Amino acid sequence: MGDENVAVIVGIGEVADRPADVAAAIDPAGLMAAALRLAERDAGVSIITALDRLDIVNEISWPYPDPLAEVRHRIDRPNVAARYYPVGGQTPLFAIHEAALAIQAGEATVAAVVGGEAEDSVRHARRSGEPLPWPPMDHDHRPIRGGDHQNAVARALELTSPVNVYPLYENATRAAWGQRIDEAEEESAAVWARNAQVARLRPTAWIKRPVSTADILSPGQGNRLIAWPYRKLMVANPIVNQGAAVVITSLAYARKAGIADDRLVYIHGGSAADEPRDILARRTYSASAAMEAVLSDVTLLAPSVVDTVELYSCFPCVPKMARRLLGLPADHTTSVAGGLTFFGAPLNNYMTHAAVAMVERIRAGTPFGMLYGQGEYVTKHHALLLGRAQPDEPLRQDYRHIELERALTEAAPTLNQRYRGPVQLETYTILYDRDEQVRHGIAIARTPTNARVAAKIDAADEGTLDALRGGNPIGRRGLIQDGSDVVPHFVL
Repeated sequence: MGDENVAVIVGIGEVADRPADVAAAIDPAGLMAAALRLAERDAGVSIITALDRLDIVNEISWPYPDPLAEVRHRIDRPNVAARYYPVGGQTPLFAIHEAALAIQAGEATVAAVVGGEAEDSVRHARRSGEPLPWPPMDHDHRPIRGGDHQNAVARALELTSPVNVYPLYENATRAAWGQRIDEAEEESAAVWARNAQVARLRPTAWIKRPVSTADILSPGQGNRLIAWPYRKLMVANPIVNQGAAVVITSLAYARKAGIADDRLVYIHGGSAADEPRDILARRTYSASAAMEAVLSDVTLLAPSVVDTVELYSCFPCVPKMARRLLGLPADHTTSVAGGLTFFGAPLNNYMTHAAVAMVERIRAGTPFGMLYGQGEYVTKHHALLLGRAQPDEPLRQDYRHIELERALTEAAPTLNQRYRGPVQLETYTILYDRDEQVRHGIAIARTPTNARVAAKIDAADEGTLDALRGGNPIGRRGLIQDGSDVVPHFVL
């Protein structure tokens, strides 16, 4: 390829806003504009006026009637071609990948991916009743999220919130790996403690206090149970004000602009695949074929072992699964940004911040870095490989595993909610209220014909709940019976 078709990252920027007075808070579009200006400063050349492609990560905390127009206005580029991406934690990698492909195809020369959220300020204003001096928001806007793709059974069980779904994978993988609950919890806490150490060194991280493995496991200081076995310090923290931007240009443009070679980071390619969106139509909860395919693809792009990684960390099961697939040791640090609990989880935009951190690592001498993001509930998977050296081959256009996605849909077990009788427990979780009282449990089980049935565990069934918390109950026999509501009930 000619230099005009090689995509390079030339500028990065990120910002965190902690106003003493909520009236001085920066809105999401303002955070995006600030991040873009920082990325321009980082590149050392006039980038914003040269943009011919602007990719905006879906913003949720303050939905504008026209988010594209709002961000264009803030950077004084009202007519630049812009795209607004769908909801998903993997979205920033999708946008960076697509921008790089557009440059390779000669459809763009200077592109930017940007996102920002101000959920912390929005919540402060809501609690205080103080109006935010921001542009009007679209009060009728409702983003399409993972819960919109779930059936009535999942909705009745509250399997529409990620914090209630990921524990299904946590408990299933623990059983598949032969771990006791204390071993699995210790591993999760160790991963998170290493993330906390990374976050302390990031200027824009939201939680910078020292957090140990013991702190993450401890029930003290508000670290309540949310969904078994996850406590508050094990889940993503979206209550932040953060923005980040990545600028990608052609190599020819970067060299003509005089950007030094040691500031350039190359995009070597990536891969994407989705599991079925219906959480009750998954082939298994102890693994993800889509995750495996994506990580395998990107690993093969590197000529040597890639040990600098960002493994999406909304909940501990994700980096634990990915770390095993990559063959990384148990004590490996799996984040360069600090993770979605401690760095912060600006809703869909965390991976833009992770890309900023990875570019810094590569500029400092790391030869390759892998970024792996995930959306919905172990649903959408996207990974990218970045590196110091120019890639030998063009980026693949067909980076999505369409045939695998079709096969995973066809492999889904039958859901039989009319079944009553003996079953074998496949996975489970227990939901808690803010006072750490059980609301109800959720059991996913298999019938003697291997159909799947989803059921509620009554909060008063202390025998079943104690057994679920106390050992490795997956694979045990139980009973599906009529309940007092629209879903059947499960007892061990």
